[in-house]
Amino acid sequence: MRLVRYDSGQGPRTGRVETGGDGDVVRELGPSGPGAVAGRLAEVVLLAPCDPRTIVCVGSNYPCQLAEKGRPRPERPALFLKAPNAVVGPGEPVLRPAGVERLEYEGELAVVIGRRARDLDERTAWSHVLGLTCANDVTAHDYRADGQWARAKSADTFCPLGPWIETEPGAGPWGLRTTLNGRTVQESDTGAMIFDVARILAHVTRWITLQPGDVVLTGSPGGVGPMTAGDRVTVEIDGVGTLENPVAERPTPVVH
Repeated sequence: MRLVRYDSGQGPRTGRVETGGDGDVVRELGPSGPGAVAGRLAEVVLLAPCDPRTIVCVGSNYPCQLAEKGRPRPERPALFLKAPNAVVGPGEPVLRPAGVERLEYEGELAVVIGRRARDLDERTAWSHVLGLTCANDVTAHDYRADGQWARAKSADTFCPLGPWIETEPGAGPWGLRTTLNGRTVQESDTGAMIFDVARILAHVTRWITLQPGDVVLTGSPGGVGPMTAGDRVTVEIDGVGTLENPVAERPTPVVH
């Protein structure tokens, strides 16, 4: 099932994507179950498919990226956080802050939590997962030089998610591709990850209790590179979906 959040004109609504004879439509999901059709999928404004309280990210989780950067293989998942204000949905622009010389894309598989997760066991960790979605772990490379990653990872629009949550993605591994203006810049599959989803969830929940709607980003393969205003970045994951976002300059604030 493909679960979405969308703009109803009267605030965010939750729905599911259904395929019919006339193409894909979005049907509203309410407390009592399926409701009316909100519109054709191509005409509905999709939002980020979840509204996470916590976003936990894993770094250095693909051997190809480690080789590019000359880093040693980690003994355990390397964790950092992105702030919820960074979340945007499919089609929304990634805004490059003024003064940032190198803004980077990082295509990733994102795991959306379905029920409260604390001290998970690797064998049962997947039972706490609602589904999978695509993510772009946008990074202001300049801002990492001082060792403080808050600005580098958590500026507004630095966590595109979507287009939906796929609750039945199949067994995996899932192929992952990132394209920049139609040119493939990252290509791997999740079977290459050093730490798989179950191991990551067990590790994270030793210290951080995850709630429904929270998100775990599982790391980016090699090929991370710069993007600039006017670019379009697409993250495609087999069996999950395709997330596309334009890049634009962040408007300069007016000082009164």
